[in-house]
Amino acid sequence: MKGIRQLVGGNIRQYGMIIALGFIVIFFQIMTKGVLFNPMNVTNLIMQNSHILVMAIGMMLVIITGYVDLSIGSVVAATGALTAILIFDNGVPVIWGILLVLIVGILIGSWHGLFISVLKIPPFITTLAGMLIFRGVCQVILRGQSKGPYPIAFQTMAIGFISYNIGERDIVSLLLGAAAIIAITFFEIRNRKSKRKYNLEVTPVYFSIIKIAMFGLLIGFFANALSSYHGVPVILCILVGLVGIYSFIMNNTIVGRHIYAVGGNQPAAKLSGINVAKIQFIVFTNMGLLAALAGMIVVGRLNTATPRAGDGYELDAIAACYIGGASTAGGIGTVVGGIVGAMVMGVMNNGMSIMGLPIDWQRIIKGLVLLGAVCFDIYAKKKSSN
Repeated sequence: MKGIRQLVGGNIRQYGMIIALGFIVIFFQIMTKGVLFNPMNVTNLIMQNSHILVMAIGMMLVIITGYVDLSIGSVVAATGALTAILIFDNGVPVIWGILLVLIVGILIGSWHGLFISVLKIPPFITTLAGMLIFRGVCQVILRGQSKGPYPIAFQTMAIGFISYNIGERDIVSLLLGAAAIIAITFFEIRNRKSKRKYNLEVTPVYFSIIKIAMFGLLIGFFANALSSYHGVPVILCILVGLVGIYSFIMNNTIVGRHIYAVGGNQPAAKLSGINVAKIQFIVFTNMGLLAALAGMIVVGRLNTATPRAGDGYELDAIAACYIGGASTAGGIGTVVGGIVGAMVMGVMNNGMSIMGLPIDWQRIIKGLVLLGAVCFDIYAKKKSSN
């Protein structure tokens, strides 16, 4: 019993929100009388929260470094407006329009990174100014009017599907789900072997079995739900690719280790030879890139660019990261944690909307959940320090 308590205590930060997500899903499945697990609603849940999921990946890197980016909602609006000028007004081919908008996102992120890393302007002030600037840019570009619709090729990124039906079931969803379960099993086994190789502490085998079973059931449920509807959303494939790439960067590259080091203890990182300014520049440039991608996802899903797009998105992304296990002090967090946090927010929004809960009460509940996540972070720190 003591060993189990130690095991849970040592992994409470890593798996606490995954367990919480499971309970939240079950709760809303009961309260919505089964509507939450409806195949169409599962697909809508992914699509409606895809832009927050993308932004949460970039924001997690920023928060791990010890900062926040307040500008991303306005960057989403400005880059979305830019797609209207390029693709809708001037007929730029979709692929070139997408590439140009991504480049602009990189330039916006680099603009923030330059002020923060070179001119040493505090990130809070820099990104707050960016919030005002790029919201104004969006208004100027659109002149206060919405623009659309977009070509089908552009919308595919946000609302398209990949499918191949056999009877009434999409086989692509089931095959990808099976592949994901096999991949999780493989990486868990490899991780255990790697820890043994370097004489690191390894969790009991039953813990790994439970972990694989939990993820397997979750993936199996989603795969089954998607196969009963239109298949695999294109945006889900993009998200899986982003999670894989950024998880690899953070866990297996020098840049990832440096990001954690800067967030954990910046003075010590400087003394160890890490170029802190370079890391700051990289994370904010990357945030601009992902905000531009999120901007295109938003306008693609809505099929229109609007001056009010992106309102409050920065708060949703920040909340998702803290709920997903990021530390307010920096240096702690995972890309998968950011995704889990965003899904917690998404399931809550979706479930409360289905229940008909007024928007005012929804905001109160989300605020309490965020506050609870920060309290959980403080509790986890105390447990790990004891």
